[in-house]
Amino acid sequence: MAKYAALRRVLIERGVLRADELHAAPPAPVEALLAVHAPEYVRDVLEGTLSATAVTRLGFPWSPALVVRSLASVGGTLAATRAALRDGLAGNLAGGTHHAHRDFGAGYCVFNDIAVAARAALDGRLDAPAVRRVLIVDLDVHQGDGTAALFADEPAVFTLSLHGARNFPARKQRSDLDVELPDGTGDEAYLDALAPALAAALERAAPDLVFYQGGVDPLAADRLGRLALTHAGLRARDALALREARRRGLPLVLTLGGGYADPIEASVEAHVNTYREAKALELHAAR
Repeated sequence: MAKYAALRRVLIERGVLRADELHAAPPAPVEALLAVHAPEYVRDVLEGTLSATAVTRLGFPWSPALVVRSLASVGGTLAATRAALRDGLAGNLAGGTHHAHRDFGAGYCVFNDIAVAARAALDGRLDAPAVRRVLIVDLDVHQGDGTAALFADEPAVFTLSLHGARNFPARKQRSDLDVELPDGTGDEAYLDALAPALAAALERAAPDLVFYQGGVDPLAADRLGRLALTHAGLRARDALALREARRRGLPLVLTLGGGYADPIEASVEAHVNTYREAKALELHAAR
């Protein structure tokens, strides 16, 4: 949990972002959650009536602070989506909670922020330009199973997941495009797999809006990753994914995701690099 505060601090200290470019995340409205999640599950989270089994599956003990943080995490992605539709690119310094399903949370994911924001954009509930089709690019080392399941029957949303074949979750869902990587995959093999998958997803999805779940747990130093990317490889990954979306003029929403390095500073550095690439891209476009 310490990486979130550290990321904000380091982004400002190193001049990647200015303090006035950052805004407190508003809590997500309950009706936005209900457009994606089951009413009983939302109620149990908000009221603290989750079963012991549900809490174990979630991975967090329930507390009022967990509710506040979970609502803010989704609210941040909703706000970033509204800003991206207006400005072209925006991000949430949290989120990417892609293991949350319709009626349960899992893998430290309470509500699925990307799914909630994508649904709100498609339903025209963001006071922003209309969105007809969405692409979700999930590059966390763990499959975006919750997102894939939530949109399995939604033709307006295309899900791409590039993840470790033998990593969590044990039971994978079917994304619109899944790319499974063997343990120990390094920079070159990863980028060789990503480039054609990204091109295919952009062509098949024909999106008006792109979400980028840039989990940094493919890093070799990550305790839960099992892949072998370097910081340079992750930065090349980010540059490729962000560039391909923005050169098509597509609004792009960044979220975090996994990052469990020991020491955690390695994960923070990788997240900072994602924003370095995003900032460089926008500065280049402005010239």
